Amino acid sequence: MHASRGPVGAVLRFLGAVLAASGVLLIADAALTLAWQEPLTALSAARAQTQLDDQLGAQRRLARADGRALIAVRDPRRRLAALAAKARERARGKNAAIGRIQMPTLGRSYAIVQGTDTGTLKRGPGHYPDSPFPGQGGTVAIAGHRTTYGAPFRTVDKLDRGDRIVLAMPYGRLTYTVTSTRIVLPTNLSVLKRVGYEQLLLTACHPLYSAARRIAVFARLRSFAPGSQSPSPSPATRRLARTATTARR
Repeated sequence: MHASRGPVGAVLRFLGAVLAASGVLLIADAALTLAWQEPLTALSAARAQTQLDDQLGAQRRLARADGRALIAVRDPRRRLAALAAKARERARGKNAAIGRIQMPTLGRSYAIVQGTDTGTLKRGPGHYPDSPFPGQGGTVAIAGHRTTYGAPFRTVDKLDRGDRIVLAMPYGRLTYTVTSTRIVLPTNLSVLKRVGYEQLLLTACHPLYSAARRIAVFARLRSFAPGSQSPSPSPATRRLARTATTARR
């Protein structure tokens, strides 16, 4: 008698059915995790964004005081760099709100936080602490999530050459235009190098739901305007913020 037709075969078929069912359950569990994790983490990020917006109000008041102290600096670029240096000095600790990033073609606007560690990026796009502040020259680098915690950089792959990216800092509004996009390894630090003009670098994991590579979007500074700036959050961010406020009550 073949084992597949006797008691042993019956046991094997039963075990196979159990394993198959377990596999289906694991897949279903993973799908539910992906389906539910984003709304929950997005709610957490919306709460953090509200807190960061409150911090930015205080930063704008400090920036106005800096402007008065630097009234003798007439050259616009030197003045911008001096204001940026003061703002960077105040943001030495991680988790400090430093400004807002606005991507008009994507309909997105978020408060930027200082730092790029795991905990900090849960609050919003994070500024690389070792990179200069907007207006200081060099390569200004900002990282963000694509699938969780509000996914601020989810659609950065949709940015095209010439699209505007605005950094509204407490001390001024800087407008950059996209020049190129590259897919690189996480260990590729050459993307942070200085070039012959002020450059903005946005980085995020690539592809979606994977940390195998990084998408790097490069943009060049085209114009700047001094003074306190505060663009509004995107409609999606405002909706999440309202949900977060309701949940706290």
